[in-house]
Amino acid sequence: MSTAPVRSPWEDQRSFDELGRPLRDVTFCVVDLETTGGSVGDGDMITEIGAVKVQGGEVLGEFQTLVNPHTAIPAFIAVLTGITNSMVADAPPITSALPAFLEFARGSVLVAHNARFDVGFLRHFARQQDLPWPDFEVLDTVKLARRVVTRDEAPNHKLSSLARVFRSGTTPNHRALADARATVDVLHGLMERLGGLGVHTLEELQTYSSKVAATQRRKRHLADRLPHAPGVYLFCDDQSRVLYVGTSKDLRKRVRSYFTASETRTRMGEMVRLASSVTGIECATALEAEVRELRLIAEHKPSYNRRSRFPEKVTFVKLTREPWPRLSLVKRVLDDDADYLGPFSSRSAAESCLAALHETFPIRQCSDKFGRQPSRSACVLAELGRCLSPCDGSVDADTYAAVVRQLRDALLRHPDDVVELVNDKMAALAEQERFEEAGVHRDRLAAFVRAAARTQRLTSLTRCAEVVAARRDDPSTGSGQARWEVHVIRHGRLAAAGVIPTGVEARAYVEQLRASAETVVPSVGPIPAATAEESERILRWLELPGVRLVEIDGEWTCPVPGAGRHAERYAHA
Repeated sequence: MSTAPVRSPWEDQRSFDELGRPLRDVTFCVVDLETTGGSVGDGDMITEIGAVKVQGGEVLGEFQTLVNPHTAIPAFIAVLTGITNSMVADAPPITSALPAFLEFARGSVLVAHNARFDVGFLRHFARQQDLPWPDFEVLDTVKLARRVVTRDEAPNHKLSSLARVFRSGTTPNHRALADARATVDVLHGLMERLGGLGVHTLEELQTYSSKVAATQRRKRHLADRLPHAPGVYLFCDDQSRVLYVGTSKDLRKRVRSYFTASETRTRMGEMVRLASSVTGIECATALEAEVRELRLIAEHKPSYNRRSRFPEKVTFVKLTREPWPRLSLVKRVLDDDADYLGPFSSRSAAESCLAALHETFPIRQCSDKFGRQPSRSACVLAELGRCLSPCDGSVDADTYAAVVRQLRDALLRHPDDVVELVNDKMAALAEQERFEEAGVHRDRLAAFVRAAARTQRLTSLTRCAEVVAARRDDPSTGSGQARWEVHVIRHGRLAAAGVIPTGVEARAYVEQLRASAETVVPSVGPIPAATAEESERILRWLELPGVRLVEIDGEWTCPVPGAGRHAERYAHA
């Protein structure tokens, strides 16, 4: 597969969030509220807002205002906070105080101790006033402290307890500004402690978990040289053996996530501990990245990838070409003019499909080689009426050939005979309340329908010597503007991928991409020149809304009455 040497649209996707914002450069707005009670849903109101804006350890500004709740402050709240009805009588209402606070906090990361409470109140009154809520990121010092401060250091994670642990210069006293100042000290204390564990960016702080070992977190530098572009990444050990292959629309951002709490899979934690390097391969489009991932997994067979490692381990159902054809299970497709159904990823699924076909078409099941005039004893299947028994002359060649033609038609075009017969058997068994047996027949039918639909889809693409298709990518993914991604597919294999650069004549670019595309030799029989999984990924992309066919050499069609009509019904059977 070739990729046109053009600038990827994802190269322009740069944001502070993707790069990892150093904590020293982030502006935090630490906020605290005093209220008439603990639930905004019960009609409780805000009585005071206090906030401190800080960056790099320096205080940039403070905000403080009492708020008239227009309701009586409960006596126990007045005792707790010291805020009385008379103090708030001349204070501004929330309709004035909230817009002023939002303007003060704009462009910063909101921090609160138990942020769900404080931010919940603020958002509620913003909705009530039809105020647009700024796209604040929120950091909760309670949640962070639970991951950092042990019970040996503090009996709980209340603000007063943490203020003592971190020797805050302000004692919390249930007044908004004082509590916000104490929370600033707690925030700085937590950041200082985590800095020694390798937490230096806002993203690392937001995802920090003590479950992530320091050795794992220190390896985040492995992502530093990766680009902010779509592609494939390979984790390798100290002997350059590939441990894991993955794909992402943003290589650096995705790889960095393996060194934070956002990665919770135990196997991945084990893999990261073994990794000593990460290699990134940029791709022009997301489809190219998916295809390269499949090929690299098949090539290296990484121990930490569960899927797609052995695409060669497949099974086919074969309808043989001989005087008295039969069905058999085989591992390879030969250029022998036989008909094949598959591939099946497991032999058991192929056996289920085979059973469904044998139930419908009573052709012979033995593996003996018969001449045109066989003469031997019939088997037990013939006695049960499940085989036409050509071995003892019970059926003539023309009658047998007619059944084989029906079978071939069911495999390649019209599966209705199999579907109807097995459905009738299932209904009869269900009437007799033999549900387990009905379930066996259902599974056999599902295996056949899925395989027939898969074969028909793959064959339709495989027989096209070339398909060139284009699709406008989604600007909401971050490229800023819509661009056309182009793929060249040959015999079911992705031969080239690219994105038409802005200002370049489309036809000329497509012709250049076709000229540089990989030469693909068709495979033997109906199978694609790639793995079935690769061709299915390509088909899913080709079937997306908005895809346009630019060039096609061959016929890309599927039979209207084909197995695809039944596939959805049995997709999860």
